[in-house]
Amino acid sequence: MSRENRAAARLAATQALYQMEVGGKGINEILAEFETHWIGREVEGETYIPAEIEFFQDILRGVLERQKAIDVEIDVTLQDGWPLRRVEAVMRATLRAGEYELIKRKDIPARVVIKEYVDVAAAFLANDEVGMVNAVLDKLARKARPDEF
Repeated sequence: MSRENRAAARLAATQALYQMEVGGKGINEILAEFETHWIGREVEGETYIPAEIEFFQDILRGVLERQKAIDVEIDVTLQDGWPLRRVEAVMRATLRAGEYELIKRKDIPARVVIKEYVDVAAAFLANDEVGMVNAVLDKLARKARPDEF
């Protein structure tokens, strides 16, 4: 699969994590919905790039299986007095997916993970929030993979 297919999988995983949190949907419902209606389809006049399904599923399942540990790492990395629960839901989903890749997908360079999730954040968030995603993922990457920096 191409870089675009992986980027589409990251975007879809972030959207799915957001919908699960905000809409209270379960993983099976989200997987079915995204694989049937969103990934590689036209939605509201927008054609979505086909995503690498296995990669999408890996990110989604990986975040859900490790969410407590991932949230603790993100909480520790965020500035004092700004816990993860106070962060906007799309940003939370982006940070969770990015941290999952940083700790479990060592086959992908940390700088690639950071750049890809900054791009995801830019699709949904204001510039200052995108900057925050970049800074938090950079700190998480330096902790998870110091040998790459």
